[in-house]
Amino acid sequence: MVQTDRPASGQGERRSPVSISVFFPCYNEQANVARVAEQAVGVLDELDADYEIILVDDGSADDTGRIADEIAAGNDRIRVIHHERNLGYGAALQSGFRAARKELVFYTDGDGQFDIGEMPALLPLMSDYDIVSCYRIDRQDNLVRKINGWLWTRVVGLVFSMRVRDVDCAFKLYRRRLFDEITMESTGALIDTEILARAIRKGYTITQKGVHHYPRTAGRQTGANLRVVLRAFQELWRLRRRIAREP
Repeated sequence: MVQTDRPASGQGERRSPVSISVFFPCYNEQANVARVAEQAVGVLDELDADYEIILVDDGSADDTGRIADEIAAGNDRIRVIHHERNLGYGAALQSGFRAARKELVFYTDGDGQFDIGEMPALLPLMSDYDIVSCYRIDRQDNLVRKINGWLWTRVVGLVFSMRVRDVDCAFKLYRRRLFDEITMESTGALIDTEILARAIRKGYTITQKGVHHYPRTAGRQTGANLRVVLRAFQELWRLRRRIAREP
């Protein structure tokens, strides 16, 4: 079940403190990782949350891993997961979700193109839903990436009868328990589709909310790589067959 921008009846009734794991998948983000971690600490401290922050270093070839370790050494609420080699975006998300220990789990990318200050506005929606899947307002990417993203979202929506506006938007909030009940197999770009499709099949409810998207100020985007896109389409049809066979 997917709803869009429906007000939550539980607004104003959120428990305090909120229990939340926040994680950032990072690949070659040495110029961004300290900034996004610092911003997350500020937002979560302001919430007076029971929180943890997880930095997932997906086999970065730069100093991302070293910087992340230094950050964690100075804050016992931050920990780092290292992949010895680059395993892919889906693998990084899997590591973050599986490592999360709190009641809610939120992720956004380590490239700084989202403002984690918009995350608290998602929390009241969890009174009525299990997942908040956001969509990008004025997406700050080139035209090719915008077209690819629009087409991909429409294709997966048709394949899985899923009405989601921006399936790959890296700004999502989940109830952590759903990751005890679903299988995650994708190590690439299909991961968001896989999680949402499996969650819907299990009866979890989804709402949507717009968030702002900002230009990348450092580092290099990798998601538009043609090989990555073709791999995602191949995996999509395999995923459809697997889910169709499940009880």
